[in-house]
Amino acid sequence: MKRLSLLLLAVLALAACESKPAATAPAAEQTKPAPKAAEYETGREAFQKLYIAAHNWSPDAKPFRLQSQYTAGDPATEGKAGIWRGSFGSVARSSMKAFQWTGLVGPDVEQGISHGGDDSYSPTNTSTQVFDMVYLKIDSDKAFAVAQKHGGDKLTKKDEKIPVLYTLDWDKTKNKLLWHVAYGSSGDDAKLRVVVDATEGTFVRVDK
Repeated sequence: MKRLSLLLLAVLALAACESKPAATAPAAEQTKPAPKAAEYETGREAFQKLYIAAHNWSPDAKPFRLQSQYTAGDPATEGKAGIWRGSFGSVARSSMKAFQWTGLVGPDVEQGISHGGDDSYSPTNTSTQVFDMVYLKIDSDKAFAVAQKHGGDKLTKKDEKIPVLYTLDWDKTKNKLLWHVAYGSSGDDAKLRVVVDATEGTFVRVDK
């Protein structure tokens, strides 16, 4: 009888353990958002966001330069980058301001739009000639395709991960909006710099 009682107690204890609800993760872990993924955009896609931010700063703001910044992992041969900087001038404020779109992620990186401080601006300065967005009909990916046909393909065949930098600005002497596609870690030390018409998508020249 005593053995039967002990056996019964053991069965009841086992049943209680099996019916105990499974432990759940803390509420903080359950609501933890999924980690963000890096984003990469073409110049025109990023430029549209920068343009809106610039007009929030000053309604008369006009762009005079757009530049990409290369970082490891960028799909630069697709005309895309994780960082784009746009510079804008405002006659009403007599100021210019740089805005940056960032799609990268990291411990010290914040995605989205940021900006620098105001600097003095003069519309007569030849290095800061503003232009209208209507002239930007050819995106950076199309500019890259043109550059490939004028020497870029030889470089990308040798090194598939060669950095490619993009700069967009207005050429006052030609009255044209131009893409400058530079193959290399920096524009000054580039192995090749190809200039493409940003309105018509035609080859302009190779810069030495």
